[in-house]
Amino acid sequence: MVAIKPAQHHPHQNHLLAALPAEIFQRLYPHLELVVMPLGDVLYESGNPLNYVYFPTTAILSLHYLLENGASAEIAGVGNEGVLGITLFLGGKTALYSATVLSTGYSYRLKGRLMMEEFNRAGPMMNLMMHYTQALITQISQTAVCNRHHSIDQQLCRWLLLTLDRMPSNELTITQELIANLLGVRREGITEIAGNLQRAGLISYRRGHITVLDRSGLESRTCECYNVVKKEFHRLLCVTESK
Repeated sequence: MVAIKPAQHHPHQNHLLAALPAEIFQRLYPHLELVVMPLGDVLYESGNPLNYVYFPTTAILSLHYLLENGASAEIAGVGNEGVLGITLFLGGKTALYSATVLSTGYSYRLKGRLMMEEFNRAGPMMNLMMHYTQALITQISQTAVCNRHHSIDQQLCRWLLLTLDRMPSNELTITQELIANLLGVRREGITEIAGNLQRAGLISYRRGHITVLDRSGLESRTCECYNVVKKEFHRLLCVTESK
């Protein structure tokens, strides 16, 4: 991860930072450091201290648990709608999960100490983070339900749609092997389903690039988990934007 000088970037590209009252934002602004996040960069490892929180603007981060046998599965994603590091203001000082960069981009990071100072003022920052935490818990819960009760086809469509919501375009750069690891399923299953989606004209897949051609078609094939998560985040944004 490399710190860079701001160019055509602004913290308000992150929805949570944009929702802060002007007074709080101006207090934090001098301490927000713009960093570039390369694909695969490890931000947190389970058990490590939380020195920073991250507010993605164009990067997408993946939260996942790593089992003793080396297997892992994604529990949630974080993009420009959120923040990485909620464990810090929930009372924990170390990470409960691993966090890596899923899609290359930029993020603003803030020292954990400064985040806690603002959070402990028990004002708008605390309220905002609590709303976001509730939405993130919903995402984690629905991911667990989806992985247990719904088909791989539905899981893949849900994952594609949630990831697409965090991106400025309809194209993802990702391999089928990585998607399989994120969903905790066999690569062969993802290959078969991706082929079915491509033949149905919903996506185009080539050399690690997925282009969504028919979003409404994907929405018709996914389960209710996608809409549950989407509605909760929409409710969060409505609450924050109205303040």
